[in-house]
Amino acid sequence: MDRRKFLSAGALAAAGSAVGSQALAQAAGGQPPLPRPHAETLVPMVEVPPSQRYRISYTTNTRGGWEGDPFKGMAEAREVGFRYMEIFGASFARGPNAYYPNDYERLQHKIFQMGVQFCSITGGAPGGATAFEDPAQRQAVIDNHFEMARFSRRFGGLRWKTNLGRRRPGGTTDEDLRQMAETCNQLGRRMREELGMHLGIHPHLNSQLQDERETLYMMANTDPRYVGLVLDTGHITMAGMDPLALARKFGKRVIEFHFKDVHPRDRGGTKNVPGPEVDMMKTPYFFPLGKGGVDFKGLMAYLDSIQWEGFLNVELDTSPFEPPKEAARKSAAYITNVLKIPL
Repeated sequence: MDRRKFLSAGALAAAGSAVGSQALAQAAGGQPPLPRPHAETLVPMVEVPPSQRYRISYTTNTRGGWEGDPFKGMAEAREVGFRYMEIFGASFARGPNAYYPNDYERLQHKIFQMGVQFCSITGGAPGGATAFEDPAQRQAVIDNHFEMARFSRRFGGLRWKTNLGRRRPGGTTDEDLRQMAETCNQLGRRMREELGMHLGIHPHLNSQLQDERETLYMMANTDPRYVGLVLDTGHITMAGMDPLALARKFGKRVIEFHFKDVHPRDRGGTKNVPGPEVDMMKTPYFFPLGKGGVDFKGLMAYLDSIQWEGFLNVELDTSPFEPPKEAARKSAAYITNVLKIPL
C-alpha cells in the first residue's frame, strides 16, 4: 500500500469515540468476530474541540505492581477515576497483548468495555531502531516510530510523544543533536502530512535528550509546525531545570505535559542529577502529586493565562512503598481537590 495514504480509522472520531458501530453491535448482540481490516484510502479525521480545556490522563506502566500488565494498570486507574490512558506501544506488541500493528479493532473493543480511551500509544516497537542521532539508521528510526504513531491515530490521538533513545556513555554531542533535530523534523513532517498528527519530543533522564542545553538546541533547530515539546515536570526538574520557567519559555509549543512530583529539596531544578545507577525501586525520586517539589499551582496559573489546552498526563515511574493504585489515588485527589480540575 502507498505509505502516503492513511489506513482506516473506522468510525472513530478525533475526539475519541469509543468504537465503530460494528464493534458496538458485537458487544451488544454477540455477533461473529469482526472481519480483518483491509487497506483503504481515507481523508484525515477532523479535529473536534474537546469539552474540557484540560484533559487528565494516566500512564499505567508503574513498576511495583503494574509492569507487564497494561490492562491491570488501566482497570485500577479507571477505578480511581482516570478516563484517559497513555500507554507505551511496546505493551501491545508482544505476548498475549500483541495487538500492534494490525489488531486495533479488538483492542478498541476491549478498552471500550473497560470504559477508558487512549490519550496516546507512544514510542517505537520492541527491537525497532531508536538511535535518532545516527544518520545511517534515520529511515529505520522514522519508520519504526511513524508506524506506532499511525496505530495511535486509529484511537483518535492527534499528539504523539517519544523519547529519543538511550543515552550513550559519552553523552550527547553537538553532532548528535544536529542529527537528532534532522530526524525529528523528518518524522514530524511525515506525521503531519500523512496522519495530521503533531510530534512531541520528551526530554527524559538517561536519554539522548536530557538536559537544558540539549532541550534548547532541539527546540531552536526543529520546525514548530512539525515538532513540539512534551514537558515532564519530574524529568525536567531532576535534569536540573525549572519546569515552570521552561513552560513559560515555550508556551503553546508544549503539546503535552507529564505530571509527576519530586522532593521539595529539588524544587526549581535539582543540584544532584541522578544517573542510571540509581535503583528507583529502592530510592525513588519521583512521587505522586502533592509531595511539594513541583509548583503545580504556578504552572496551572500560567497555562490558564495563555489559554493552553490539551492533556495533562499523570505518570509515576515506580511505586516501591505502596501499590500503584494508591499512588494514583493520591494524584487524583490532588488534581481534583487542590488544582480543581475534574478527571
